[in-house]
Order: sequence, then C-alpha cells, then structure tokens
Amino acid sequence: MSTPTRTASKLQHSTTVRALTRVGLASIGLLHILIGVIALAVAFGAGGQADQSGALQAVAAVPGGVFVLWLIVVGLIVLALWQVLVAFTVPGAGKKALEVVKAVVYGGLAYLTITIASGGGHNTSSSDKSASARLLALPGGVFVLGLIGLVIVGVGVGFIRNGATHRFERDLKLPPDRWAGAITVLGRVGYIAKGVALLLVGGLVVVAAVTFDPSKAAGLDGSLKTLVSLPFGVVLLVLIALGLLAYGLFWCVRAVRARL
Repeated sequence: MSTPTRTASKLQHSTTVRALTRVGLASIGLLHILIGVIALAVAFGAGGQADQSGALQAVAAVPGGVFVLWLIVVGLIVLALWQVLVAFTVPGAGKKALEVVKAVVYGGLAYLTITIASGGGHNTSSSDKSASARLLALPGGVFVLGLIGLVIVGVGVGFIRNGATHRFERDLKLPPDRWAGAITVLGRVGYIAKGVALLLVGGLVVVAAVTFDPSKAAGLDGSLKTLVSLPFGVVLLVLIALGLLAYGLFWCVRAVRARL
C-alpha cells in the first residue's frame, strides 16, 4: 500500500472526519427535502426556485439560517474530501473516476452555499442558460452541449436503475427490523424520482442543442416548471416533488446509517 493510500485510509477512520461527512450527507438530504417542498408549491401555483440555490436561499431566509448554511458548507467540503479519500482506496480506474466526479459535485455545491451564505444571490436557471449560450457560440459547441445533455440523461437512467434494483442498499447498514422496509421504500421512490428529474433536465439540454436555443436549457427549476404547462404535468410535478421529498428523507437516514 502506497503512502498516499495509507494516509487516506487513516483519515477515513478518523472520528471527526466521519462525523462531518455525515453532516454533509444530512445536508444533501435537507436540500432535496426543501427542493421537494418548493416543487410542491410551484405545482399548486405558488412561486419559488425549485433547485439547490432556491433551497439554500430558503434556508438563509429563516432566523439562524446563515449559521445552518455555514454548517452545510463544512459538511459538504468534508464530504467532497471524503470522496477523494475513497478514490485513493477503491480498486479500479472507473470507480476512482466516479468518486472524483462526486467530489467535484459536492465541492461545487459547497461553493454555491458559500456564495449564498455570504449574501450573494444566485439563479441556477439563468446561469445554465448563459453557459449554454456561450457553448452554442463556440465552434462545435452544439455537439458539446448535446453530449452534456446525453450524459445527464445517462445519469438519470442510472438513478432509476439504482432505485429499481435496490443497488443503493449496498451503501447502508439497514436495521434488522420493520424500519428496513420503510427505508428501502424511501430509497426506491427517491432514486426513481431523482432519475426522472434528471431525465427532464438532460432532455431539455439536448433540445437546446438540437434547436440551437439556449433558453431551453433551464436547469432543474426550469425543467420542473415546464411540466406545469403540459397535460397532466401538474400531477407529474407533484409526484416528482413527493419523490424528491422521499429522496431527501432517505439521505437523512443515510447520514446515520451509511457505510463509511
């Protein structure tokens, strides 16, 4: 075992690192619960930004919310570092790459949280549209944008598969009692709903590339709001919102029972 691998393994067994990693896992759960609540509000005619930035801004708006945001920042940073540690210790280049991608995602979410905790505003939907417009203006950018959309669709399919096949249970220490069934249901519903949401996001990114219209790539918030104008779209939005709530609750359970 190389020196970096030994160091990573030692840090993985640190009580402090493990505790803060669980805070990060709980933070992911809280954000998805809030996104689900906002999506429900949108379905019933209220406003709100149904994505990570909207959820973080909702936290910032309540008394003591800024303190909670900084706690989320710490948890997410440690969670990102945890994925890097896992990348050092797991076998196989594919698994290592996956852990690095997770670290980048959590790091990006930590940066977004820092921005909002510091008093800065952020509209993910507008940022996605601007980024898409810049890509489409580049030579070959339409192919890159289309590829990004297809990757997001692929990730969505992966989430749905994980929910349908119970693959997510490998990362849990399920209790040997009736709660195991409830946790499994939360995970299945949550993963499938998250996957459907990502299919919507990725599909619209592909549409933006095909139609050369960056306004179509509106991120999670814009994708969910697009459903409102479709036949039976409100019903689908409510189902996705409830699924995201289940996914958030599942991550909160995972914060306690994850295999670290």
